[in-house]
Amino acid sequence: MIVVRGAGEDTMIEAFHVAVPDAVLDDLKRRIARTRWPLDANNADWSYGTNRAYLETLAAYWHNGFDWRAQEAAINAEPQFRTEIDGLPIHFIHRRGTGPRPLPLILSHGWPWTFWDLRKVIGPLTDPAAHGGDPADAFDVVVPSLPGFGFSTPIARQSRTTTAPPTCGRR
Repeated sequence: MIVVRGAGEDTMIEAFHVAVPDAVLDDLKRRIARTRWPLDANNADWSYGTNRAYLETLAAYWHNGFDWRAQEAAINAEPQFRTEIDGLPIHFIHRRGTGPRPLPLILSHGWPWTFWDLRKVIGPLTDPAAHGGDPADAFDVVVPSLPGFGFSTPIARQSRTTTAPPTCGRR
């Protein structure tokens, strides 16, 4: 555990490791296997939403082909941490750059993506020399999971930055 001292209160940062229990993965496979598929008449062109044949193929992949443990190992190869900011849990990758003076860089995802969608750029940004670049161009990369996404959960309240819906000009 790391304690960061700042103005106001201290911030605790803990190392994080993904470890999804086998029971959770087994439950997911059982639920996929029990899916009751709806009729999908005249939807080959997706005009009524997701095509059933495509969705069945995707579900079969998640049931029989996706290797969660390989993904988990790849995620765990990155230095990960969790902290709390304004009462919200925040998960993040923080890989330090290898250059002489790496600059800090935050990479942020948006919906519906996750922190893991940015994995392919972490190496080139933190170690440009290993990718044919100049070591002086290295960054210290931080990739947070936005609150409510990935491992930045659970959220017990709304963010303080949430604003009220617009009033459409009414008062």
